[in-house]
Amino acid sequence: MSSANESPPEQLALIREMVAEAKAKAPKAKPRTWRGAALAAELPIAKVLVNKGVLHLDQTWDYAVPESLSEEAQPGVRVRVRFGAGEGRVRDGRREGGGLIDGYLIERVAETDYEGPLAALAQVVSPERVLSPRIEQLARAVARRYGGSLADVLQLAIPPRHGQAESRPSPDPLAPPAAPEPGGWERYPAGPGFLRELASGANPRAVWTALPGPGWPEELARAMAATLASGRGALAVLPDGRAAARLDEALTALVGKGLHALLTAESGPQKRYSQWLSVHRGSVRAVIGTRAAMFAPVHDLGLVAIWDDGDASHSDTNVPHPHVREVLQLRSLTEGCGFLLGSTSCTVEAAQLVESGWARPLVADRETVRATAPRIRTVGDELLARDGAARAARLPSLAWETVREGLKTGPVLVQVPRRGYVPRLACERCRTPARCRTCAGPLEAPDERELHCGWCGLQETSWHCEECGSFRLRAQVVGARRTAEELGRAFPAVPVRTSGRDHVLERVPDAPALVVSTPGAEPVAEGAGYAAALLLDGWAMLGFPDLRAGEEALRRWIAAACLVRGEGQVVVVAEPTLRPVQALVRWDPVGHALRELAERAELRFPPVSRMASVIGRGAAAVEDFLAAAELPPDAEVLGPVPLPGRRGEASAGERALVRVPPGSGAALAAALKSAQAARLARGVPAAEAVRVRIDPLDIG
Repeated sequence: MSSANESPPEQLALIREMVAEAKAKAPKAKPRTWRGAALAAELPIAKVLVNKGVLHLDQTWDYAVPESLSEEAQPGVRVRVRFGAGEGRVRDGRREGGGLIDGYLIERVAETDYEGPLAALAQVVSPERVLSPRIEQLARAVARRYGGSLADVLQLAIPPRHGQAESRPSPDPLAPPAAPEPGGWERYPAGPGFLRELASGANPRAVWTALPGPGWPEELARAMAATLASGRGALAVLPDGRAAARLDEALTALVGKGLHALLTAESGPQKRYSQWLSVHRGSVRAVIGTRAAMFAPVHDLGLVAIWDDGDASHSDTNVPHPHVREVLQLRSLTEGCGFLLGSTSCTVEAAQLVESGWARPLVADRETVRATAPRIRTVGDELLARDGAARAARLPSLAWETVREGLKTGPVLVQVPRRGYVPRLACERCRTPARCRTCAGPLEAPDERELHCGWCGLQETSWHCEECGSFRLRAQVVGARRTAEELGRAFPAVPVRTSGRDHVLERVPDAPALVVSTPGAEPVAEGAGYAAALLLDGWAMLGFPDLRAGEEALRRWIAAACLVRGEGQVVVVAEPTLRPVQALVRWDPVGHALRELAERAELRFPPVSRMASVIGRGAAAVEDFLAAAELPPDAEVLGPVPLPGRRGEASAGERALVRVPPGSGAALAAALKSAQAARLARGVPAAEAVRVRIDPLDIG
């Protein structure tokens, strides 16, 4: 012991001597072993994420790294481990069960906080480090936003391994191309400046409302080429393989082959994985693809772009259901790159990005819009009912004349809503949608007697229209199903072609023909485009029981009208006074989106608020789940209410909507994830299981 009279330096010297003596007397540590095999000399512990997307197992697990696997067992590689009842560990020196399961090695560390003996890595599947730090960072951010597990997100982000593709070397990267000329971007006042910023290495963010016509693939390709010219990478995500093929063709024509990869499901597993590896290894700096490409590991990313963000294909059908637009926004923020949201229409989310100042608008002036857009004419259902000339083909006279004139010079497009549209209720006089006075949800009458809210379930006994004062309701549409056979009888000398879910046409020749298509399946007409278009059964699209019905109808109509020549005509069969129809006539999708955004802000609808849906087999299961969840104090629960079943079937379950104001979305996702994880850990009977989805597309 030191004396109190000793000086601080002397005390410090004595302490050092004591520590050195203690170390000398301590027993020497034995080399670590596992079942007789030596462990890695450095960083012998591997933290592994198993491919088991169960919320209560959403964590890394510690495994020992044998010396024989130490060189290959690097962060980011695929591994196989024992995982089961013992969660990858050995209890009392014995394996408690568990089979081999795939996973990713997240990191190597020197120590573990687990006190018992660890199981060892069973196998390094491949030395390819497919999980890069950037992919992991993005996947964790997506999992947090949507209340999902990291393993589920990584299954969406990294394609399945193909050994033959992995064994082949990727080519050396090509030199960046020269900066492109503005081309079609000259039609937008801010377009050339946007390209110059990308080419100079800047990171602009913009919402682009593309002009009608076939020019958008070439314009989007120029934005990607400008980014490549700066020495950075570019990524564009499109809703389907047809749109991706058009952009692929445009970018190839602009910069040649070898500078970009096409990632779509049509490529097949081997080719797709080979293309993905060329991007991951840095051989290719640009990617064009469909939904899964939103996670593409592009090096030094300079631009992320999404085309037609309103298409439902951009929302992944697999948990945790991320949306391409939101993922690319996260990438723009975390990787510091440019952002481009393009469409011929405009979603409310896109309008919000501009209104908030996060992105700037890229739009053409009104004179240019009028010069390029086709002429839009409307026919109301009252005229259709009174029109005697509609009897042969169930077309009003105006539509019949438009088809006859259009067939003289080229093909005519006929858009017919697909089956399955369910009408909602509206004022019989002015067609204003019927909304609940408590939560502004849609009013329904499934038994044709009692009126109740489809969101909160409250009955409405004294509804009246706030716009015109009427007390009478009607189903907004029972759409007449026009068929190709009926049109064929009306125009017997003209060939009729169909395009729909079962068979989608890519292109049709520039020759007189009737092309009947469901929304989203319209083929491109070669040459200048269609001579005319008919948009039939507009009530069916406007009457769909969803918050986005008007926005979606306008998007579908504009997409079809964009395929028509500038001097052509488009006839829409819908009530002319309705807001989406008027927006189509004026060709003003941005104005429509801004008005929708203002209304949603007043009613606290998304995207101004964040929402989650909780669905269970019964109301009790949903209510118990929400009672156990530690929801944010400002959360509002709507429901639960029965979900409509398929025709002739019982209810598909009960659904509650949870709504929170801006700023509480992360807390809502975390609370619902924790509650779901706790239930799964306890083992919940099937009758009490619930499904949770953050930011559902369809909320009624």
